[in-house]
Amino acid sequence: MLMDMPDARSSSPRLVGSQAGEDDASFETRLRPSRFDEFVGQTKAKQQLELAITAARSRGEALDHVLLYGPPGLGKTTLATIVSQEMGVAFQQTSGPLLQIKGDLTAILTNLQDKQVLFFDEVHRLQPQLEEVLYSALEDYKLDILIGQGPAARTHTLDLKPFTFVAATTRAGLLSSPLRSRFGLILRLDFYTPEELAVILHRSARILDVPADDEGIRTLARRCRGTPRIANRLLRRVRDYAQVRAQGRITGPVANDALAMLEVDEYGFDEADRRLMLTLIQKYEGGPVGVNTLAASLAEEPDAIEEIYEPFLIQIGFLNRTPRGRVATSLAYQHFKIKPPSAAAAPQTSLFEE
Repeated sequence: MLMDMPDARSSSPRLVGSQAGEDDASFETRLRPSRFDEFVGQTKAKQQLELAITAARSRGEALDHVLLYGPPGLGKTTLATIVSQEMGVAFQQTSGPLLQIKGDLTAILTNLQDKQVLFFDEVHRLQPQLEEVLYSALEDYKLDILIGQGPAARTHTLDLKPFTFVAATTRAGLLSSPLRSRFGLILRLDFYTPEELAVILHRSARILDVPADDEGIRTLARRCRGTPRIANRLLRRVRDYAQVRAQGRITGPVANDALAMLEVDEYGFDEADRRLMLTLIQKYEGGPVGVNTLAASLAEEPDAIEEIYEPFLIQIGFLNRTPRGRVATSLAYQHFKIKPPSAAAAPQTSLFEE
């Protein structure tokens, strides 16, 4: 499926991205699919959403509230926009960090249209006092407002129009039980296979009008960490390289040369990934080491390690998360050609190995 993919942003294929004045937002918007039949991958989640939408439309009701969770870049925002398109209703987007006072959330809820989709990104970062406002709104479509202060204070209840709350999070474990229980659909998005990413990249290349052969697309698909957002970002960078140094066509050798220049290896690791793994292996002898200690060594935030780097490293078998801390696996030692501190384990094969 297509995820929160950076929608195509480039205007003219004759211009390098920076020359065309493209930005990430417009790039993502252009490449993002708008219907389920355009969305590649995430088959189970897509099937459940399609079934629920068909049933809700046949009853003339708002779709049940939906929670989408998984690593960044897998299509949560895209799926939310597709839900609104398939339901034929309005769409509004906000996020947890943006809302600071109850009045902000109240204003959004009271202005929702009938059956509208309200997409709420990073819902795990919503302040607890604002989360409590959502409970009755999600369950009964009612909003309790406190008027006045002290002994004279009274509660006034406003009726809301039925709406669909689509929430996205990379940290589902941080959601409170009361909030989680109010979602009718809870869907996990997983990393994409190289085959799915190849389909996505072919579609993106057509939209961007970038000539690319199958070998070039397969090379990119194997090196984008199972993430469509990264796939489209690499396509843009390789497109720039091809336009300047290879007559504009992305072939296997051109893709390899461009990715080598970008220091993206066969697993899709960039400098930050390699620094994390090498710090764990060389400085902490492969672990176990706590995430806060690791973050301090890398001058990174612990959340960035847990949300951005770890999921893929765990998925492909380079890293284990244990009660005592993070541990590098034998596959990581093999990849970096470093001898493990103990007897070498039997060779392993990564999910995304070329």
